[in-house]
Amino acid sequence: MLFHYHYWTPYLEETEKFYTELGFTVHQRIGRLNGSFQSFNPPLVWEDFRENPPLFRIIEMKKGNINVTVGYGKKVMFDHIGFFVSKEEHGIVCEKARNLGWKVEEDERRTFISTPYGFRIELQTHPDVLAAGDAAIEKMILSIRKEGLEKDLHRLFNRDVRVFSVLDEEINVQQVVINGIVFVKDPNGVSIWSI
Repeated sequence: MLFHYHYWTPYLEETEKFYTELGFTVHQRIGRLNGSFQSFNPPLVWEDFRENPPLFRIIEMKKGNINVTVGYGKKVMFDHIGFFVSKEEHGIVCEKARNLGWKVEEDERRTFISTPYGFRIELQTHPDVLAAGDAAIEKMILSIRKEGLEKDLHRLFNRDVRVFSVLDEEINVQQVVINGIVFVKDPNGVSIWSI
């Protein structure tokens, strides 16, 4: 199941506000302050650390079967998409990725697969990355520089995964279709549609 996308962005507060207004809940904020990583999780709000702002590594927001994360970057930059899979499917997908010649980095928390399309794929087996509710990503359109993504994703997962591509010079998420949300555009330029 497609459940996740991650960005680096200078618009952290605006992005968090945007997604919370769509019904997402902030589950964690981790940032560097005074040389060490610390948590700034709710119930803390931005006013609580505005005077001495941390450099956020991750802000995680959830709504149903959707998990969106952002971290600080000097410019908006798409990093990866994520799929929630069974442990059995995880092993099969990793083996297929290696057979395609793609780099696979596994640890006990998550797996990242480097694709030749300029972004990574996260595989997740831990249900705590999801929240309660029916919200789900129905479709995603990525802009990438070369053809073949849909075919390779079908090879990896042995099914269509509702990730589509358009050719463009910039690698990005162009559109995310989420059930129950009318058309809006997030601060990073991602168009979000309802079905």
